[in-house]
Amino acid sequence: MKRLLTLAIALSVAVSALADEGMWMLPYLQKMNAKDMKAKGCRLSAEEIYSMNRSSLKDAVVIFGGGCTGEIVSPEGLLFTNHHCGFGAIQSLSSVEHDYLKNGFWAMSNREELPAPGLQVRFVRRIADVTSEVVGDIPSTAGQAEFSRIANENIKGVVERLEKEHPGMEVIVRPFFGQNQFFAFVLEVYTDVRLVGTPPQSIGKFGGDTDNWMWPRHTGDFSIFRVYAGPDNRPADYSPENRPYRAEKYLKVSLAGVKEGDFAMVMGFPGSTQRYMTSSEIDYMLEVDNPQRIFIRGERQRILAEQMAASDRVRIQYASKYASSSNYWKNSIGMSRGIERLNVRARKAAQEESFRNWAVANTVLEEGYVTALDKIESYVAKGRAARADLQYLSESMLRAVELLSFASMVTEGGKTKETVDPAKLTARAAALYKDFDAPTDRRVAKRMLQIARENMASLPSFYAETIDGEFGGDIDRFVDDLYDRSAFTAPEKLEALLKEYTPEKAAADPAVKLYNSVRAKYLELAGRLEPLAPQYAEGHRKYIAGLMLQHPKKAWASDANFTIRLTYGNVLPYSPADGIRYNYYTTLKGVMEKEDPKNPIEFTVPEKLKALYAARDFGRYADERGELVTCFLANLDITGGNSGSPVLNGRGELIGLAFDGNWEAMSGDVAFEPELQRCIAVDARYVLFIIDKFAGAGWLLDEMEIVK
Repeated sequence: MKRLLTLAIALSVAVSALADEGMWMLPYLQKMNAKDMKAKGCRLSAEEIYSMNRSSLKDAVVIFGGGCTGEIVSPEGLLFTNHHCGFGAIQSLSSVEHDYLKNGFWAMSNREELPAPGLQVRFVRRIADVTSEVVGDIPSTAGQAEFSRIANENIKGVVERLEKEHPGMEVIVRPFFGQNQFFAFVLEVYTDVRLVGTPPQSIGKFGGDTDNWMWPRHTGDFSIFRVYAGPDNRPADYSPENRPYRAEKYLKVSLAGVKEGDFAMVMGFPGSTQRYMTSSEIDYMLEVDNPQRIFIRGERQRILAEQMAASDRVRIQYASKYASSSNYWKNSIGMSRGIERLNVRARKAAQEESFRNWAVANTVLEEGYVTALDKIESYVAKGRAARADLQYLSESMLRAVELLSFASMVTEGGKTKETVDPAKLTARAAALYKDFDAPTDRRVAKRMLQIARENMASLPSFYAETIDGEFGGDIDRFVDDLYDRSAFTAPEKLEALLKEYTPEKAAADPAVKLYNSVRAKYLELAGRLEPLAPQYAEGHRKYIAGLMLQHPKKAWASDANFTIRLTYGNVLPYSPADGIRYNYYTTLKGVMEKEDPKNPIEFTVPEKLKALYAARDFGRYADERGELVTCFLANLDITGGNSGSPVLNGRGELIGLAFDGNWEAMSGDVAFEPELQRCIAVDARYVLFIIDKFAGAGWLLDEMEIVK
């Protein structure tokens, strides 16, 4: 137990050093960050930001949907998040007749707010360090199999205990620092969430893919929802009788704006970082992972864009799917560019050499630090081919070809189901068919299957058995036959199958055969990786633990894992290259300058916005220069999942919504770049201006607490 106890001490005492980076855990703010935050301009105490025993700022910050952050901005459960976070819900509520994506939507009373089925909001009700419960009885020399077995059993016990203490709530336990620390989170899940307002895409998505991850930026990336509750203010399924959630804590909205050097902080749910990634893992990312993703998604997105441009119906159906794919596609491009440009690999290699020397000199072999990096490198090398093929299966088939998801509804464990519930499957399929266009999926399937054939080392069996054996190697003919004959390409055909369902009939469907073949290959490849995974997990765990023991006075921050964190810094410009300096804010003037009739999808400006600009009708939302600020920068450590997070000033007031990072620092998920890394936020004054002056929905402002 000697090393585990030493590491626990390192985790608790490495608090005096300051850091430019950090996604900080709320329970440790007082120990690790309060002094530095105050020096940078924060006027709140750590207790006002996070308290175990009373309402605090964190109670106004929520998980929005499955991967974003939102904030409560009124006592009546009004919620701000990004437009791109609400995009899926907005798209699902849209139709050709009610095109809320293109035209926007604004409720003018509670009665007009639109229920968003499936959308959920989660409040964090409790955070607990459960490290001692999870790993306290694990021997320090335990192998990974023993470590995982005991830890998983202990986690199950922690979840059961907390579920009993908090009935009706969701409990999750997350690992930190490569499974060297564990925290439990108790979440209250609200399922009645309604769309209140959203600007048109020409504001909420202004700049589109061209401006994504770029600065200067002029995107009004916000949307408004409301959380509803039952009569006891607890979660309740949708009902017209539900009432707006009564928020004990909500954010005040500031009209004061920002100036260079001002304190700023973000509280939210960053999704994933890999700051402890090794040089061998970077090699795999640059040589395999990112290039494959960029190529496959780029080809699919090209087809989707062509289909969407030809039909308003298809545009609405695939808008959210395209945006989701494109975002990470461009992220991968920028990530590779940043890692190479900023020489990240060499810096990681130098850190590893130092670690190896320390481990040899200061630890014994049985503790696992000496061999930690060797285990990671072995996993990367031995698993390279299987991981590459798995990515092709995922990106070019399981994620890309929607017909496969329909076929999977009648299979279980690789076999066709003996019986199905027709009503349940019909209802599930109806939701999928709403956003499905068979001709588009057919085009995608032809290209994706061709890409897989040209690049995979080990193909699924249907290539040899069916494409080659029955169609002479002609992928297009195979796909045409597949979509012509399958019962899963249209709701009426599926209904006929389910009406007279037999497992034999379902198994004979070509889409089911295709899905089973793809699934079998996926399981085969995953099986090759399974025996390698424990050595990687152990190497990763020991490497991080060893780094913390090697540098016990450093303030360490764990990788993001979609748990609530706080990051803080200052409003700052930056210089992306010699001779270039970017200002820290943009204005509505830039929106007008970017209008491009040759690119109407990305750079259209609504006529009403032009009229407001021409009249300089900015009201109380203008800055001291008489300009309307649209977006601003701060040197905050954010990543995906932080989208929609509140950007707060030193008094904890809302000054903006985080929505992006900057192109020059796209390597930030692997290595934070303090001179370059910036959080891009839409200014709260621009949000209020659009609500009030553009949309005429001033009734929403009446329920907010707006301060200057």
